[in-house]
Amino acid sequence: MENLILAAVAALIVGIVIGVIVGRSGQGTTLRQRRAEQQIEELRNEYTRYQAQVNEHFMESAHLLRRFNDTYRDINQHMARGANRLCNDDEWMEELGEDAARKRLEGLSDDGVEAPRDYAPKTDPKASGTLAEDFGLADKNSA
Repeated sequence: MENLILAAVAALIVGIVIGVIVGRSGQGTTLRQRRAEQQIEELRNEYTRYQAQVNEHFMESAHLLRRFNDTYRDINQHMARGANRLCNDDEWMEELGEDAARKRLEGLSDDGVEAPRDYAPKTDPKASGTLAEDFGLADKNSA
């Protein structure tokens, strides 16, 4: 009978030890899961704050650009009104307007130098340019 009691106590101790080991390993995974979920939530919050900052930045930039454009328009109108009011020579004003318009169309500066181009001009006006859909493709008839 003593052997049976000792076996039962030994089995009880072994069961407790196994239960503690299994319990701690289970807590470790749930603890790791909780930590991972907390990190994910922190990252989400940080990402949301970042998005709000980006939106705020671009809203403020748009507002500042709108104010800049309004100020530029006001200055331009002020200069035009001043020129109309202060310049009495109508021929000179017409010449200045035509000359400035011609230079703008031709891309010339005041000294007559042409601004550099970011494209190569076509040598033959009838030829298709490099942005044409059929550029570089041979005709089916010639193939």
